[in-house]
Amino acid sequence: MGPKTRILDATMLVFRRHGFRRSSIEQVAEAAGLTRQALYHHFESKEALFRAVIERVHESAIAAEEVAVAEAETADGSLGDILAAGMTARMSTMIASLDGSPHLEELYSEHLVHARDLYQTYAARYAERMVATIARTVRKHQLALPQELSPAEFARLVEMSVYASKSQYPAMQPADAFLKDMAMMVRTLCAGALPKSQKPPVKTAAIKDKPTRRKTGGHP
Repeated sequence: MGPKTRILDATMLVFRRHGFRRSSIEQVAEAAGLTRQALYHHFESKEALFRAVIERVHESAIAAEEVAVAEAETADGSLGDILAAGMTARMSTMIASLDGSPHLEELYSEHLVHARDLYQTYAARYAERMVATIARTVRKHQLALPQELSPAEFARLVEMSVYASKSQYPAMQPADAFLKDMAMMVRTLCAGALPKSQKPPVKTAAIKDKPTRRKTGGHP
């Protein structure tokens, strides 16, 4: 195990135990079995350590989502199966990274303060991957998305359903209930995606011809 891996493992342990505000460089160095000077050789501050572990969590979440999506696609799952599997894997990985910490809400709020740019970067990456997954599944199964939505528009609704689930479960806890409700919302959205052959025809309002009046002899 390299020194950076040891440091990041120790950092996650310290933040889980003490939260962000009460953690210190000294605590991380002690947990990693390094001197403070040796730790500063790799990371210049507590904030830099925090950003590094956040990035690590997101990379792990992306990797878990990739595997889950690939497995669901190999099993010829439906759009709902595939997206629910990917989202569940992603969120499970994030939750597991801080499992058991009494400082979940503080850590989630602090990461928006000290790593908002990372949050935005990874949100864009998650969205990009989901759009690609939806487009790929739509092509494979010849699906028509609800309301003639594009893959990008549909992906945005799926992400919104996840945020709605989060609002009911602070810090995504209890995890089992959050993941169950999130998957249910994703599957419900995807239920509207039907094979194009089963899609009902779009109803258009009949346009009635307006009656015309002919003028005869100069009188109406």
